[in-house]
Amino acid sequence: LKLVQAVRLGDLAAFRFAMDAHAQTFAADGNATLVMRLRQNVIRAGLRNISLAYSCVSLKDAAAKLNLDHPEDMESIAAKAIRDGVIDATIDHAAGVLISKESHDVYTTLEPQHAFHKRILFCLDLHNDSVKAMSYPPDAHKAELADADTIKERQREQQELAQSLAEEEDADF
Repeated sequence: LKLVQAVRLGDLAAFRFAMDAHAQTFAADGNATLVMRLRQNVIRAGLRNISLAYSCVSLKDAAAKLNLDHPEDMESIAAKAIRDGVIDATIDHAAGVLISKESHDVYTTLEPQHAFHKRILFCLDLHNDSVKAMSYPPDAHKAELADADTIKERQREQQELAQSLAEEEDADF
């Protein structure tokens, strides 16, 4: 739980603490290398949080906030995160700062309306297809009904049977 929280929050110190505390368990389960690879995700999550919180932050300060072992690697880590699309920022190499681009409010655009409309259309199509699938085909009940001659024959046989039963009951009294 502590490891997952550290990865999600981007807290490298908490990640190290959880890693050290449960290193034997990870080694016994054969997950030690997998957990070691999560370190990169922790750094990315922390860098994403920093870029959202600050419009302009020096690479040294970002490295300090991330608790990196080697602060001089911060520039390459930030460049890789920008290239991978983790953060929307630029690096000013001369000044040594990470400049975050403004995050636009998606709700001021028509994008949410289009996404909602697409979902509604999907639901309506699903409903219409379901109703269509549950309806009976036209004239399906007619195949089960017998023709008129068969019905008349059956009724005549039932009347004859009823008359013969009635005659037998009268004969018994």
